[in-house]
Amino acid sequence: MSRTSKKPILPAVTPAPIATNGPVGEVLTLAEAAAYLRLNEADIVGLVHSQGLPGRLSGNEWRFLKAALQQWLSSGSPTPQTRRQAQAALIGAWKDDPDIDEIVREAHRRRGRPMTEGE
Repeated sequence: MSRTSKKPILPAVTPAPIATNGPVGEVLTLAEAAAYLRLNEADIVGLVHSQGLPGRLSGNEWRFLKAALQQWLSSGSPTPQTRRQAQAALIGAWKDDPDIDEIVREAHRRRGRPMTEGE
């Protein structure tokens, strides 16, 4: 008598999706970031512009790293010292830009302001 061995039937295994943009839950949409911070979406966009909330606009969709939001929350408000340091970092940033003089002249022209000595 011949023996036939039956292979056990295993449940189908679906591979886990590959996280191309970081682990699931680490990259948040605007709605998810608003829910996470317990604010409305307009407030989130306002905080990006007014208080440096870290986010990126890709096309017309916002994305936020959860870890960056946590860091932003833990850093508190900017102090006068950190503001001065940020301003000092900008001083001279355009010193060697060959186009800066023309940019300043054009800005004055558009605003209808005369160029004054020392500018």
